[in-house]
Amino acid sequence: MKRALALITGVIAFGLLANGAFAQSLDLGAMLPQGSGSATGRIVQIAAVLTILSIAPGLLVMVTSFTRFAVALSFLRSGVGLQSTPANIVLISLALFMTFFVMSPVFEKSWNDGLRPLLDNEINEKDAFPKITQPFREFMLSQVRDKDLAMFEELANPDLRKEVRAETDLRVLIPAFMISELRRGFEIGFLVILPFLVIDMIVSTLVMSMGMMMLPPSVIALPLKVLFFVLIDGWNLVIGSLVRSYG
Repeated sequence: MKRALALITGVIAFGLLANGAFAQSLDLGAMLPQGSGSATGRIVQIAAVLTILSIAPGLLVMVTSFTRFAVALSFLRSGVGLQSTPANIVLISLALFMTFFVMSPVFEKSWNDGLRPLLDNEINEKDAFPKITQPFREFMLSQVRDKDLAMFEELANPDLRKEVRAETDLRVLIPAFMISELRRGFEIGFLVILPFLVIDMIVSTLVMSMGMMMLPPSVIALPLKVLFFVLIDGWNLVIGSLVRSYG
């Protein structure tokens, strides 16, 4: 016990001495570049990074495949007739991991071409921004509908209109892409919910024909829809179809 106490006391004393030496050697002024203008620029950069991190969830929804996945999975849960199963956290997590799976080539290209050179001080922010956004621009251009893109180009200021499709301004491309994703999400949701709607109609017709007016059709339809979904391996079919829709 005495040896253990002596060892702990020695470690604490060494830590205090090390912290004191580190505090004496740490120069906060060295963390900022010389000159008031440079210091102000570094503070602005930090504020910009914090702002980007705070809106990162919104950016994930706007420029990735998350919207289509979330809408389709919501339609699936409504079609089966389960209000809280799977839970929202499960569906959102599934949509997030599917998004990372589909968008991994885009993320890797954006990291290798723009973000990593920026962090290594090989390029500045002005040169890094187009290289970071270019993979996302190409992805959105490959998925956006021409009709939606033309609508936002018509509504936008003349300065934002580009003759070359590959140079479409992000302020025009992002809302057009989101509208296209919502449309495709609803289309897939309709196809997913249609078989369950047929089961509901059949069960309702049978219940009414047998004169069981007081029996809610959902009581019988719910287990039948769950059984049908399990027998056809529904999760495999739905998730596979959603991922292949970006092929």
